[in-house]
Parts: sequence; C-alpha cells; structure tokens
Amino acid sequence: MFFTVIACKGQTTKNPELDSVKAEVSKVEVKEDLDYLSSDEMMGRETGTKGIEEAAVFIENKFKDFGVKPFFETYKDSFMVNGIQAFNIVGLVEGKDPQLKNQFIIIGAHYDHIGLGKEVDGDSIANGANDNAAGTVGVIQLAKYFSKAGNNKRSIIFALFSGEEMGLKGSKHLTEKLKAKDLDLYVMFNLEMIGVPMKAKDYEAYLTGFEKSNLAEKFNEYSNGEKVLGFLPQAQQMSLFRRSDNYPFYGAFNVPSQTVSTFDFSNYPYYHHVDDESQFLDAEFMASLIEDFIPGLVKMANTNEKEIKMND
Repeated sequence: MFFTVIACKGQTTKNPELDSVKAEVSKVEVKEDLDYLSSDEMMGRETGTKGIEEAAVFIENKFKDFGVKPFFETYKDSFMVNGIQAFNIVGLVEGKDPQLKNQFIIIGAHYDHIGLGKEVDGDSIANGANDNAAGTVGVIQLAKYFSKAGNNKRSIIFALFSGEEMGLKGSKHLTEKLKAKDLDLYVMFNLEMIGVPMKAKDYEAYLTGFEKSNLAEKFNEYSNGEKVLGFLPQAQQMSLFRRSDNYPFYGAFNVPSQTVSTFDFSNYPYYHHVDDESQFLDAEFMASLIEDFIPGLVKMANTNEKEIKMND
C-alpha cells in the first residue's frame, strides 16, 4: 500500500488512434490471478520470502506467455535491501515508431506485501489482496493487452516492484538504473489498491499529485471525455503522492509520475489487515476499470508530441 476492450465501453471514439481499441478484460481471469496472488500459499508476499518468489515466477510466466520481453537480460531486476535478496519484475513492449520507441511509459505496481499481520480468529497471514495484488493484476492485464495489440508507438515498460512496504526500495532501485541509462521517460503510471469501487464520486479512480501535472485532464480527454481519473482531497491531505512507487521516478526524472487508486480509507476496512483477501474485492469492477484505462494509455503511447506535462 501507499508507503504503496471495448473502447470507452463500446462508444464511438473521436480519436483515430482509438478506433481499433476493442479490448475486453476478462473478469474470470482477473479473479483467478487475484485469488492466486493473495492466496495463503503466498504467505503475504513479504520481500525476501518464498511466497514472493512464487509470485514473481507467476508474473514472469504471464509475461512469457504474452510475449512481453524482459527489459534487462532477464525479467528479474535484482537488488539487496537490509541484507535480503529482492527483485523487481520488469518487462518491455517495444514501440512501433522508429523515433517514438525511444520514449518510454512505465506502467507499474508493487507486488510485495507485509507477510504476517496481527492474528484474527487464528489467521495471521496478511494476504494483501487489495494491497497490492489488485494493482499487480492490473499491470498484468495491461501488459497482455499491449503485447497482443501492438498499437503503441512509444515503448512501454511493465514494472512490478518489490520492497515497497520497506520504503519504496524496489522503485528507488529501478529509478536509479533507468536514470543511469539516460532513459527518456515520458510518464510513470502506477496502480495501487484498485480492488473496490469508490462511492458517490463522479470519477472512477483518483490520481495522487493531481495538481502537479495535466495527466488527469489529458487522460480523460483521451478517454473520449469519460471521467476516468479525478481529484480526492484526502489524497492531498495525506501526502499520498509521496507514499507509493511513483515518487522516486518523479524525483529523478521530473516528469508526470503518479499513482491511480480507488482506496479512499472509507470504502475498504482491511488495510494491512489479515482480512485483506480476494473474497472482499470486486473482480467485475476491476475488469471494467482496467478496460477503461486502455483508451487513455493507447492515446498516451501514440501522440506525436508529449502532451502530458508537469504544471508550472
């Protein structure tokens, strides 16, 4: 957690780049992946444990099946944290345009959690379904879409971070490696706790650091005017922008690097709780939300100029 299609739901799109966006995200697949990643078998996916290693293998196999290439020599981006071996999982769908493919979008989420939590009724496994198996499933589904669609002029990195619960360690590590490569980063789009719908809002998910860029405005425009992303005052009040894996990229690259979430501290009672289990999440909502991310991301990956920018 914060430290952690059918184009536009079948409507006719005004954007030429979106005419072929007809992706449909499977609710069944979302639920199956969510159930597995947050199962007791994963033992809460604490960094450095057998459980998170099994989760990493699961993600790697998904990427292989989809045809997502490793960004480095292998999918694993290894690092040490407090004497513990850890690794991010980093895949690539290369852009189709000879020039724009040298610009990168990162779609990320952390796949680690806290391991064991305070025991309740004999249960001590903090399964981390919403935090953040949900975001991990979102990245997996988006990687599947782009690897199959092949409709991105810019290159897209799909990054699943370890060590988030230990202080954004995995995202800090990857940021440093990409900065050393002088990567031309356009946008970092981070998914965090997207497993339950928001209540009484006129948007589907909120964006941390809303005022720092025009990302929400442009994303909604790209989504044929659908209000996918909005402003949550509590996110600003609680400084959530600084508390998830978007933040290291913002600090190093000074480009729009923001987190998308639907957890607003009132619509889900199991933050860092042993009852954060998949049975309490809404897979149908998640599939619909991931579908609604796709048109905006496709347009983001295809505009001739970098239209998403930091605000002055």
